[in-house]
Amino acid sequence: MNTTNLTYIYAVTQPTLSLTTALTTLRGIAGASLRLLPPAPEAIPPAIGEAQLVFVAADVPEHDFNETALKTHFEDLDWLEDVARTHHDIVQAVAAHATVLPLRLATVYQDDHSARQALALGRPAFSESMDQLRDHTEYGVKIYLAAPTGPDLAPPPAEPRAPTAGPGKAYLRARRTQHHAREAVHQQAQHAAATVEAIAARHTTRRVRHAPQRGALTGPEENVLNDAYLIPNDQAEDFQSAIDDAAQGFPDLRVEVTGPWAPYSFVTLADAPDPNAHHESPP
Repeated sequence: MNTTNLTYIYAVTQPTLSLTTALTTLRGIAGASLRLLPPAPEAIPPAIGEAQLVFVAADVPEHDFNETALKTHFEDLDWLEDVARTHHDIVQAVAAHATVLPLRLATVYQDDHSARQALALGRPAFSESMDQLRDHTEYGVKIYLAAPTGPDLAPPPAEPRAPTAGPGKAYLRARRTQHHAREAVHQQAQHAAATVEAIAARHTTRRVRHAPQRGALTGPEENVLNDAYLIPNDQAEDFQSAIDDAAQGFPDLRVEVTGPWAPYSFVTLADAPDPNAHHESPP
């Protein structure tokens, strides 16, 4: 039985020899081979000095990626996690070889021709974004409050059913001690955040403040800062070293630098302006 395919787009990038070679060793969603799609032949050629842009593309089965199927799949967390992980892995792999502009998860077109038309129509905006991202990489900085371990931060003992004056006062003192200790740690976190911002001002060009992570993503720790920074590649090592050195001054916190990442946090253009394309994103 023949399967109808759609064209899935992972990112916009610039073709390089190392990227072309790397793509031959990678597989996309459902194990599909990857390819680079240039703009449609009828598109106006790039101006002198303007970078050539291509889509990173692969085939996906139509029955899994049409609009109706995607609405159902986005309710399936296992399916969604698998697709998102593959999408992310491909974008990260491209970023190792060329400037990359990640596109929204599950951006699909009817065929390669429609995708190439979309690239041609979107080239001015894509080029502007690529110029802002060129020779830059995203890094994250997270600050965590350590999980309570010492007696001062441990949960207070349960109050007896019929407390006497002595145990009641001890309970209140324990609660006050716990409260003051947590306040001190939060003040330390505020100081650490200000220190990170001061360092970033010397080494980065843009910042995005994400909401702190919660639940299973952080475990017993409390995430109080979750920032992303766009850093010139020649500043990345100095930035990381400066953050690591500053973290030594905050013993009650864990300061984590993550990356390098493709610049997801700094992509403001998620779709190509093509009326024949459909773009789906998880709710």
